[in-house]
Amino acid sequence: MSPDLLNEFGKAFIETSWMMSIAVIFAIIIGVPLGVMLFVTREGMFFENKFVQQVAGTIVNIIRSIPFIILLVVLIPVTKLILGTSMGPTAASVSLTVAAIPFYARLVEASLREIDRGVIKASESCGASPWLIIKDVLLPEAKPGMIAGLTVTIISLLSYSAMAGIVGGGGIGDLAIRFGYYRFQNDVMIITVIILIILVQLIQFIGDKLAKAASKK
Repeated sequence: MSPDLLNEFGKAFIETSWMMSIAVIFAIIIGVPLGVMLFVTREGMFFENKFVQQVAGTIVNIIRSIPFIILLVVLIPVTKLILGTSMGPTAASVSLTVAAIPFYARLVEASLREIDRGVIKASESCGASPWLIIKDVLLPEAKPGMIAGLTVTIISLLSYSAMAGIVGGGGIGDLAIRFGYYRFQNDVMIITVIILIILVQLIQFIGDKLAKAASKK
């Protein structure tokens, strides 16, 4: 591999890491509260609210149902409005963030659903406030599942980030398209696939270890 191509891979890796980091941060900051809200507004919960549940659930489902490549194109005007450009990894992170938030929110909600209702009822009978139950019961109990869900989200974002190259988002996907597809350099395409496989395995390994450590606590 030539030094120039090696530099291109290094640049692509940094761009992918940057756009994914932004999306993951916002997925946690917004996705966790959204997932908790979807859970506590369900029927039988202490913040039961059918209207909020239906509206929030519908919005989440609509965004999740849109294929990411279409979401990329649809959000180009929004990205230009926010950042002044639709090119580059930072611009691509807008679409990644919009895709990541509802995806992770549903996984957080699913983790909360797995908690034994008896634990929640016991906390209520002891006089714990709803906010205290959320902070000291729900989130700690759901932590292993939330970590596992975040691992799935990050891996999905990695595959999404590869598509960002189609609209000039940069990163590993952009490198594969520019060199592997347009210039017919099959070695670049093969190396890109190998890098993505290694990254997925590494992310899954770390996620499994963290989820296991959280479950022991």
